[in-house]
Amino acid sequence: MRILSIHNNYQIRGGEDESRESEERLLREMGHEVDVYQEHNERVAAIGSVPMALRTIWSTESYNIVKQKLRQSDCDLVHIQNFFPLISPSVYYAAKSEGVPVVQTLRNYRLLCPNGLFFRDGQVCEDCMGKFVPYPGVLHSCYRENRSATTVVATMLTAHRTMRTWLEMVDVYICLTEFARQKFIAGGLPAEKIVVKPNFVHPDPGIGEGSGGYALFVGRLSVEKGLDTLLAAWQQLDVKVPLKIIGDGPLASQVMEAAKKLPQVEWLGRKSMSEVHKLMGEAMFVIFPSKWYETFGRVAVEAFAKGTPVIAANIGAIAELVDSGRTGLHFAPGDPNDLAAKVQWAIANPALIAQMRREARAEFEAKYTAQQNYSRIMAIYELVFSRKLSHL
Repeated sequence: MRILSIHNNYQIRGGEDESRESEERLLREMGHEVDVYQEHNERVAAIGSVPMALRTIWSTESYNIVKQKLRQSDCDLVHIQNFFPLISPSVYYAAKSEGVPVVQTLRNYRLLCPNGLFFRDGQVCEDCMGKFVPYPGVLHSCYRENRSATTVVATMLTAHRTMRTWLEMVDVYICLTEFARQKFIAGGLPAEKIVVKPNFVHPDPGIGEGSGGYALFVGRLSVEKGLDTLLAAWQQLDVKVPLKIIGDGPLASQVMEAAKKLPQVEWLGRKSMSEVHKLMGEAMFVIFPSKWYETFGRVAVEAFAKGTPVIAANIGAIAELVDSGRTGLHFAPGDPNDLAAKVQWAIANPALIAQMRREARAEFEAKYTAQQNYSRIMAIYELVFSRKLSHL
């Protein structure tokens, strides 16, 4: 099978970049040819604001590139990982013009929300959900805190709703969790076109010992990730358990200040994947304090691979991934008191945490290995081909 993978890279790499690259690598390892068309946001500044706005809505350049790639190769399927902002939905039409089926992985909530997060002013926001024109996002300057830029995103969404792009130009959508699938159905995407396939961890990093005696946070240091909840919880803990924080982002200065004031908090900055996995494996537990819905939670699945339980906010996709009492614990999102209580419970119950370690690893082996993911994606591709044949 030959697949054309399409993605727009952001300036800051994240877990979804790792997941997409893992998927492409796995397909190649299993003998498939994977061509790639990608754009990078580093180009945005050079393009200019007006041409960039037009390109976000419809990129003739991307349309022509994809059309040419499909004509030059015997591609069986186009798999779009992310089209925003440089590539645009025009690539759906390029694929359809060549008779090639389209799969779209929904790695954020962009089709329903201008900023892609359902998050504004420090809390969940669904003001644009179900609105044909997502004008609340424009009023609140939700994309990059810039009203003009948000207007462009809202125009792109409205234009392609009018063109029925989301309904007719995609054969199958892939959501990473059932929670995300239900959000997209509520937002108007056809339920019969949306399937669930989680991310995975490959290669298997192996089980850790959990003997480090510390808690661990891994992720972007930003408001939606719940850093304020995490740091507030650590200020009030009765038991002074060490907390290691891995990552970088706009709240880095706040994390640095907290590390100066609280001797039990240590900011490690960015680390390589191998270093992250080693630290995960030795942690007592990983903390996942997100305030937004997430679409998945790769950090949690990496922790499971290492046999490390996760204490997670009871919100969105991450609440679905973590089975409270078995593979970790839930706490009320945005509530440092509840997070502190759960951490103290975990420290006071080492035997139960040891059992959770075994269950976390079992969860990884049952759901998030490369082989299971490969079987799932092949089933999805076959579904796409069967639907194409049924329309001939």
